[in-house]
Amino acid sequence: MPSRGEYTQIPVELGERGYPVIIGTRVLGELGDLLRERQIMGKIAVVSTPRVLELYGEAVKEALRDWEPGVHILAIEEGEEAKNLETVAALYDRLLERAFERSSTIIALGGGMIGDTAGFAAATLFRGVDFVQVPTTILAQVDAAIGGKVGVNHPLGKNLVGAIYQPRLVLADISTLRTLPGREVRSGLAEIIKYGVIRDRALFEFVEGKLDGLLDCEPEALTRTVAGCCRIKAEIVREDEREITGLRAILNYGHTIGHAVESLSGYGRFRHGEAVTIGMLAAGELGMEYAGFPEQERDRFTRLILKAGFPTDLDGLDDQAIIDRTYSDKKVVDGQVRYVLPERLGTVRLVSDVSEASVRRALAYVRSLS
Repeated sequence: MPSRGEYTQIPVELGERGYPVIIGTRVLGELGDLLRERQIMGKIAVVSTPRVLELYGEAVKEALRDWEPGVHILAIEEGEEAKNLETVAALYDRLLERAFERSSTIIALGGGMIGDTAGFAAATLFRGVDFVQVPTTILAQVDAAIGGKVGVNHPLGKNLVGAIYQPRLVLADISTLRTLPGREVRSGLAEIIKYGVIRDRALFEFVEGKLDGLLDCEPEALTRTVAGCCRIKAEIVREDEREITGLRAILNYGHTIGHAVESLSGYGRFRHGEAVTIGMLAAGELGMEYAGFPEQERDRFTRLILKAGFPTDLDGLDDQAIIDRTYSDKKVVDGQVRYVLPERLGTVRLVSDVSEASVRRALAYVRSLS
């Protein structure tokens, strides 16, 4: 087990709601000590999926073996199809049956779906109980676990029911990424690429040079990219926690069309990162028209996406249906869809006057890549 100095702590500075993001290898065993440092002492529920519990349930139990108030392991179904109010209601029942109270804590062990669902339950049970994120996917470690966005899907769109409710701690163990299926690794890589486009050109260039290593889950490459993304996310959340200034909205790059594609395909055909990649490709094309994104940079981005093996096949999805679904997006303001569009690699802007004809041309560009 590494010493405390061998892993990175990135603060999310939000005053009394602030918390650390701990990033390292083989650090699950530190969970109990880290909770005590944060003065989290009550009864604990570890919410996860059967597959993740099979991999890491024993390690978490061992880390909390002397937790006197008691530890309860609660498994829920995995997948976006289970990220709904019915699952949250069932969680309420199970927690109340175990005499949970205001001093209790919910730990989300797993990917973004678990963090969002368990986090929404934590935000709303007794008007809020302590919440800890232990993300085990790349996507969750670099994005979903940080910033306090929790919630569930609605038939009309993704994450339409939710809250901003900050965790007390995020513990990202890079070792857990070694067990991810290749498709899940690729899905997480989409979020890393997103950070490179919206905020950090050097990160984008690092991914270009280390793509094979990242896809193979090399610890050194992953640790560097996860830490880099977490720093960016922490900075953005500190400056615009509740999306008031518009800065935090840049994190939605690729998500407007991506969420529409995900929703229309029933949350089963595409992984979240795959759908976001489709949205990023479309946003790159729109960026050329509305934000001056250079064609050579659009092509450079597209080459990276294709080299990484992301799907671009939109067969069976109607352009107008995708456009119509974007109007259900959380980012619609005064009836206009706000798109995050690249100006250069590393810089983006918010644009609200994108025409439907332009979106159709952007979707045609994505289809041309298949």
